[in-house]
Amino acid sequence: MKNYIKADEWNIIEEGFDPHLNKVSESLFSIGNGRMGQRANFEESYSGETLQGNYVAGVYYPDKTRVGWWKNGYPEYFAKVLNAANWIGIDISIESEVLDLFTCKVTAFKRVLDMQQGTLSRTFTAELNSGKIVQVEAIRFCSIAEDELAALRYKITAVNFEGSIAITSFVDGDVKNQDANYDEKFWNEVKQEQVNDTDYLVLRTKKTEFDVCTASHTTIVYNSETQNLKPVSKEKYVGQTAAIYLKQGTAVDIYKVAANLSSQNYSKEELLAAAKAKMERAVAKGFDQLLKAQIDAWAAKWQESDMVIEGDVKAQQAIRFNIFQLNQTYTGKDARLNIGPKGFTGEKYGGSTYWDTEAYCIPFYLSTAPQEVAENLLVYRYKQLDKAIENAKKLGFNNGAALYPMVTMNGEECHNEWEITFEEIHRNGAIAFAIFNYIRYTGKENYLAQYGLEVLIGIARFWKQRVNWSVDKQKYVMLGVTGPNEYENNINNNWYTNKLAAWCLRYTIEAAAVVKTQDPEKYKAILEKTNFKEEQEFSDWTAVADQMYYPYDEKEQVFLQQDGFMDKEQILVKDLPATERPLNQKWSWDRILRSCYIKQADVLQGMYFFEDEFDQETLKRNYNFYESRTVHESSLSPCVHSILAAKLSDEEKAYEFYLRTARLDLDDYNNDTEDGLHITSMAGTWMSIVEGFAGMRVRNGQLNFRPFLPKAWNSFSFNIGFRGAQLNVHITASQIKIVNNADQALEISIFNQPYTVPNGEKVITYNEQLV
Repeated sequence: MKNYIKADEWNIIEEGFDPHLNKVSESLFSIGNGRMGQRANFEESYSGETLQGNYVAGVYYPDKTRVGWWKNGYPEYFAKVLNAANWIGIDISIESEVLDLFTCKVTAFKRVLDMQQGTLSRTFTAELNSGKIVQVEAIRFCSIAEDELAALRYKITAVNFEGSIAITSFVDGDVKNQDANYDEKFWNEVKQEQVNDTDYLVLRTKKTEFDVCTASHTTIVYNSETQNLKPVSKEKYVGQTAAIYLKQGTAVDIYKVAANLSSQNYSKEELLAAAKAKMERAVAKGFDQLLKAQIDAWAAKWQESDMVIEGDVKAQQAIRFNIFQLNQTYTGKDARLNIGPKGFTGEKYGGSTYWDTEAYCIPFYLSTAPQEVAENLLVYRYKQLDKAIENAKKLGFNNGAALYPMVTMNGEECHNEWEITFEEIHRNGAIAFAIFNYIRYTGKENYLAQYGLEVLIGIARFWKQRVNWSVDKQKYVMLGVTGPNEYENNINNNWYTNKLAAWCLRYTIEAAAVVKTQDPEKYKAILEKTNFKEEQEFSDWTAVADQMYYPYDEKEQVFLQQDGFMDKEQILVKDLPATERPLNQKWSWDRILRSCYIKQADVLQGMYFFEDEFDQETLKRNYNFYESRTVHESSLSPCVHSILAAKLSDEEKAYEFYLRTARLDLDDYNNDTEDGLHITSMAGTWMSIVEGFAGMRVRNGQLNFRPFLPKAWNSFSFNIGFRGAQLNVHITASQIKIVNNADQALEISIFNQPYTVPNGEKVITYNEQLV
């Protein structure tokens, strides 16, 4: 675990430069706007260890899966988000010496991610080998006001010398992915142009043939005069250069306004012209006006989604960092886009869509953004239903059964590990649960007729075909699966998967009844479209749901994660030497699979989803049993444990797990932040506070709260959008204050006691009887 980020309520601050931490910092200080993003690479040259990364949403490459064997149904490729053209580049040469922080003596280094305004800034003093000293101030942002634009300002001052400084501002498309097979490069140049100090580089991806035009306008100002620039170019590279004689104590300012436009949004024939028009307007606005628009747009974002924690600066910093990264990763403007586990911060996991979106991200966007943002995440899956049916057909399923991919860019499965691709089928259930969760929260049952029921029917058909009848158990069983705990592969009767499957079957029947009652014509159309045999399929689904097998241990009185779990040697995590962890970096896979150790919430994930089905004693037994065997080596694990600990009134554990999920990347708990941030688990951090400490649930169309205040905090507050109302909830040790900004009164419940919150402010004081 690392601890070098300074505590601050609104900023992520690094003071002092340590090359060994550079890749970690590149991840932590990443910026984006939902349409594009980048790691916090330096503008100037850097010869030390770095992971250069600029990314354009939705642009990917189907890299050939590398395995030594092949199986029927195996995906042919592993889709990966591509490292795109680098637009921030500014090469600085001082009397022929390259400014390179890896070879210079660096002092007074400070890097700041201003989360309130959405900017990344950096200042440093560097002494070159010749003894010349320069000071640099740089600031940049990816605009969320205009999400195809970005800009930077770079100021360099001669401290103790005067002399010639050569500046080259460029766009470099000769890039590759860190994980490219055989170091293959995925871009071909289509065209380049340079006009009026503006560079245009059009690149096309191999195979998928996405075109991206990256444009950059450079302005260099010295002594209040704009300098003349000369164009430079080579294959996949365009730039502007100038030579300036810099006097001691004076500075030169470099401004870049950039754009990334994709053929996803423009025809290839119109792409360059659209980029020119975009750049003409952006350059006319200039850096300062673009920055003001950025600050105003982020102010509006924070108005919707901010959380305030009083009395604990590190906790405050952490939750804002998580919210900030979520908001700059996905904005909901485009239903073709989704949320990669690393967002725009790295290449691990290919930048593709996982079940994390449905299980973890949906609640955050439901509460902190307009409803269409979360709905677009669901529509994304609806539009890929045909592909899900194709995926299932490849594995031998028929009659419209749908298996959504574990990893995807376009609906096709592209994960390259068989135990995940074929067996981690619980992802289907997470998508169904997200539909239920969306309707429960918004009250929009008409979503079922529009999109949801078709998806549910495909998923239910899959579950029906995936189980088989066990003569021995006289129950339906599900064999050869991998649950959320990926430290168990190819096991039988994963409790969570079986539970989720049975629930999906019942919920699909309920959803069909809703559509049939509310929109009979649409229901009839869906039956015809899906060739649905209502009586027979409902009967089959009910039989499976009613007779599903669930492993259970009578001695411990807990639901068993899977058949045979108690055959494992039961050594608890507390008895595991710290030197042995993390297991995935210290143990062989064979040893992990034979152990009782759990990567992330599995049985407890199911108890979190369906908590109303279990009393406190049942939850407590299962929580104590499984938490003591869980190593939390998945970023998705601590938040679920935090929420359940809060429900069990274990405030110490709830807070411990909150800090772990909230500062997972800031403190690099799992020694993997250098690969990129854990974006989807960041939504779990938000859930830990809202569903954990505030105890917020939606029941019977109303918000319910069971709050408690962590001992380290004086109070906490958050904003919630719910069914047209905008609420601010402020919690202290003895009160909950709710400000209702809606025109109508809102019915809520606190500790199961009903209250009416009128337009305006409502303060509810706890008492011992109420709690």
